[in-house]
Amino acid sequence: MTVTHAPDFPHGLHWLNAAPTALRSLQGSVVALAFVDPASAWCMQRLADLAMLERRFSGRLQVRILAQPRFDAHRDPVATLKRLRRHGVSLPVAHDLDWHAWQRFGIESWPTVVLIDPQGMIVDRIVGTPGIGALEAAVTALCDPLPEPLDSSRTIEANPEPRTPLRFPTGLVATAERLYVADSGHHQILECNHAGRVLHRFGNGTADALDGDSEIASFCRPNGLSLLREELYVADTGNHLLRRINLRSGAVQTVLGNRRARVPSEGPIQSLQDVSLPSPTALVAGNSGLHMTLAGDNRVWTWNQVEGLGVLECRAGSGQMGQRDGAGILASFAQPSGLAQVQQALYVADTLASSIRGVQLRGDLTQTLVGQGMWEFGDADGQRHQARLQAPEALALDPDSPLLWIADTGNGCIRSLRLGGGVVSKVELPRRLAGPAGVAAFGGKLWISETDAHAVLCLDLASGALTQVPIDE
Repeated sequence: MTVTHAPDFPHGLHWLNAAPTALRSLQGSVVALAFVDPASAWCMQRLADLAMLERRFSGRLQVRILAQPRFDAHRDPVATLKRLRRHGVSLPVAHDLDWHAWQRFGIESWPTVVLIDPQGMIVDRIVGTPGIGALEAAVTALCDPLPEPLDSSRTIEANPEPRTPLRFPTGLVATAERLYVADSGHHQILECNHAGRVLHRFGNGTADALDGDSEIASFCRPNGLSLLREELYVADTGNHLLRRINLRSGAVQTVLGNRRARVPSEGPIQSLQDVSLPSPTALVAGNSGLHMTLAGDNRVWTWNQVEGLGVLECRAGSGQMGQRDGAGILASFAQPSGLAQVQQALYVADTLASSIRGVQLRGDLTQTLVGQGMWEFGDADGQRHQARLQAPEALALDPDSPLLWIADTGNGCIRSLRLGGGVVSKVELPRRLAGPAGVAAFGGKLWISETDAHAVLCLDLASGALTQVPIDE
């Protein structure tokens, strides 16, 4: 590409967690400007890559994040910062509310990383997420010739999240006596009673991928949960792994994945090293196999453990981001993030398409139930072809009625979709919720992860009473 001088940031750019930065003040270091959509799993993976490179080249590489709001929800700077922190981001973030920085730097798509050399010249652009290889090579070539700095301290994040018993809880499972919570920000899975008393913690609280007993094992930003008899399956999103907890022994085991965010391959599995699971987010375990959504792959997959490590099968999706109905790979998804199953039908929360999709397991036919397209979102009830959602992230089936509960994350509410009739209705709550990203139904109650408020709520469906579950307080 043509080497050009980097313009400075637009005047008045709102920095969310750090002091305002002038680009010229960073000269002498390599600078990586990351233009991201806060709702995108691909963008979050790119930020994880940059965080790793910043640690490696401490003092020589300076990373700055420019976040543009794809959804109305992320026009709120607090919601944008919460979303990034939920994914472990602590790098300096600017809220490019009106897309002025995007236009000034000539950006065309997310994620884009603009690399600036120590003299302030734009020398490369890394577009998309083709793995870390191209980004790592470009950053290394720029940073290696630079001397080790005398001061390699990192920018300290301003006003970090408060210390709370929960940190960005997401996936939930409710039974007659237990509540299981993916305490994503603490990298743990909690087993609680309905009153919120923590009975068991799985994971030592560090972001890692160790197997073993509950106090030795580790997770990284776990998300979706699914219970099958005495085993709890975990979508270990940050590790790109599928994990399993034996609830009798407390042992944690990796059952699929090699920790790489690469494109998965179908067929019999010979070794865990053969299986890539880019950002698994939701799963449903049953006798017919384990179904899961891969947000980083835009597809729905099934794992059947028939012999040895079993067989991995793509059920729906081409891998290309979009919203298209059809059979098998003719369909397309836009970051599928929530999953539920009724007999031979899967229901998928397709986040970036603000849609609910249905996949018939007999024939693998995908149909859109709610939603109008990649950029069509809103806040409206009614017949399913009229209703509008905004970036839904989680689903739960009501065991007592033909209702699908929807965590309508961008609108800060819970909705229900009546199966068969197709009517979408907002649940009456006393207030707007802060980024709900987990939901479970059992015994006439709805359990909700109010993710951005670091809380789990319980809604009594008969009385309408909404209470916070005092987990470990």
